[in-house]
Amino acid sequence: MPHYSDIGGSAESNGQRLARIRARHRWTQQRLATEAGYSLAAVKAFEQGRRSLDRPAVILAFARALDCHPTEITGSPYTPVHNDREGQDAVASIAAVRRALLRHGRPTRPAEHEAAAVDLPELRLRVAAANQYRHAASLAKSGNVLPALLRDLQVAAELCEGDQRREAFGLLASGYECAMQYLYKLGHTSDATLATERVVWSAQETDDPLRMVAARWYDAGEFLSIGEHDEAGAIIDGALTELGAIRDRAPEAVSLRGAFHLKAALNSARATDSRGAEQHWKKAKAAAEELGEDRNDYQLQFGPTNVAIWGVSLPVEMGKGRLAVERAGGVQLPTQYSPERRSHHFIDVGRAHFYNGQRDLALGAFLKAERFAPQATRMHAGVRETVGTMIRTQKRGELVELGIRLGVV
Repeated sequence: MPHYSDIGGSAESNGQRLARIRARHRWTQQRLATEAGYSLAAVKAFEQGRRSLDRPAVILAFARALDCHPTEITGSPYTPVHNDREGQDAVASIAAVRRALLRHGRPTRPAEHEAAAVDLPELRLRVAAANQYRHAASLAKSGNVLPALLRDLQVAAELCEGDQRREAFGLLASGYECAMQYLYKLGHTSDATLATERVVWSAQETDDPLRMVAARWYDAGEFLSIGEHDEAGAIIDGALTELGAIRDRAPEAVSLRGAFHLKAALNSARATDSRGAEQHWKKAKAAAEELGEDRNDYQLQFGPTNVAIWGVSLPVEMGKGRLAVERAGGVQLPTQYSPERRSHHFIDVGRAHFYNGQRDLALGAFLKAERFAPQATRMHAGVRETVGTMIRTQKRGELVELGIRLGVV
């Protein structure tokens, strides 16, 4: 029998979990509707699984009303189904990565062979490989390399001096970013937050102004994910102010400026400020046009292609399926574009089609996303909830097969 969630122990919908949390507060459905700002009919539809509770903005509204973490509603982290061997391999390293993160800032007490083996050129290659796994959404491979890599980077950062020390901390920050993405995609949000803190602290030791600003892109995301929009906005505004004070038009600075406008657009979308989201997206688009190419400065993959992908993501965040589908028709993904970004795009396209009532097209998009990044797609909270809703309201062959792989049936 498939193994589903390490929280609920069954294929619960987000609405069922919402009902359980509401009952814990001894609230009626009417009170939840009033406190969260939704109709009683909407609350009933969510709780009964007739309406997909997949949009983060809606989940955040209920989480704020019930004073709970959004993951209590989404049910993450999830356990891969028992016959998904790659999924089982992906989660096998979570504890080891967590231990490596906890050691940050502690004396490494390296053995003689570890101290003698510090080799920055080799560490550069290993960090580059870890980032390749990250952008390929190869979660099992990421988990396999990260524990030892983080340990070796921590030793190097402690033992090196001067410019080499600053470089070691830059590599360590990048390693922590890989760990953060690995943990986030597997639904271990608290551990991902821990990794993000390590990214920020390590970046500060590089004395590289742009590197320190780049780290705050992830810091803002932490507050955004729990609905602290003012705090996220303050971090983003501070970063944009610093970037605006840089006089030269170095492409790295332009790329970062555009990336922060995308983050600001997402923050606005989650705060149901559609006008602000559109304004920031247009500013990001202008930055991408200034660059004229796709870049990967500080592993943020900014450029015309990513702006186009976000042009689909943002309407999806706001439940505007028609606009998202319209924009998706104009997105052209380069052949070598990262599987991680490709999968994310097709997840958004699938959700947009679902909002439009185009369920066959939604299923097709989700299957494309799964081909590009199987584990990231199967662990995606929005995909799981949307596919679960589709199955509950209309069971069909390929749809049920996908639901089995996701662990929602």
